[in-house]
Amino acid sequence: MQSETIKKLFTVREYHRMGEVGILGPEDRTELIDGEVIRMSPTGHRHAMCVSRVIHAFTVALPGKALVNPQNPLVLNDYSEPQPDLVLLKYRSDFYKSEQYVTPKDALLVLEISDSTLRFDLATKMPRYAAAGVSELWIENLIADELLIFREPTGEAYTTNLSLKRSDSVSLAAFPELLFKVEDLLG
Repeated sequence: MQSETIKKLFTVREYHRMGEVGILGPEDRTELIDGEVIRMSPTGHRHAMCVSRVIHAFTVALPGKALVNPQNPLVLNDYSEPQPDLVLLKYRSDFYKSEQYVTPKDALLVLEISDSTLRFDLATKMPRYAAAGVSELWIENLIADELLIFREPTGEAYTTNLSLKRSDSVSLAAFPELLFKVEDLLG
């Protein structure tokens, strides 16, 4: 008699518990996607510099309007907690101290910077962000030197999809009056 192999999927709560008891440490650099613990790719120099650039751009442009939250978890549901390169949060003077988790309802923008992870970001993360209601997703495609913009989530997709080149400018849906040069974000 053969038995079926059943995969154990972890909840966000169980995933956090693994960190608390030392099964996963900060050096492990993981995220939880659909109940599976996924090892994150190492961060290269250009990737790190792009993170610094967007932190600077948004911090300078949005003081008192939004909170810049780099490389921290975003709980999408009970089984997914990715760590995007940056989440731009609705401004709160308590910096979300009273919240256990930051969720898509708190996010104005999720930004992923992709060099070696582009396929994973587009095929795996993007549909999950849309399904969770992330209103705006930007993916910096460092391979093609472009900024991919996704807005208006519906199901596991976005109805608005834009591809911007270095010479273009972009504004956030939440702050249409502010323009950012794509070349300044891509480095």
